[in-house]
Amino acid sequence: MLVCSCNYITDREIKDVIVHLLDEDCWQLIVPSKVYHAMSKRGRCCGCFPNVVDLIIRTTEEYHDSRHSTEDEVVVYMSRLRQFHEENRRADIERRLKSNRAA
Repeated sequence: MLVCSCNYITDREIKDVIVHLLDEDCWQLIVPSKVYHAMSKRGRCCGCFPNVVDLIIRTTEEYHDSRHSTEDEVVVYMSRLRQFHEENRRADIERRLKSNRAA
């Protein structure tokens, strides 16, 4: 499935990069810009970033499930990631509202 139409990036490509990053350090915080940087791409309109964050969360959960990470390690990490996701979503909504008011 096409996730980023600006760069023509599929969900499979994004998942592969996430797994590669997790193989390097399974507890690092992965954000969309890190994924795009690893692919030598950059976010253009950044409309896909919420979907990329969802892919990061799902892929990271699957990664740790398959490697039998301890529950405590996963819970702490995933709560940090979800908090980051919500902060990004709120910031995106605020930017859109501000843009609509200016128009």
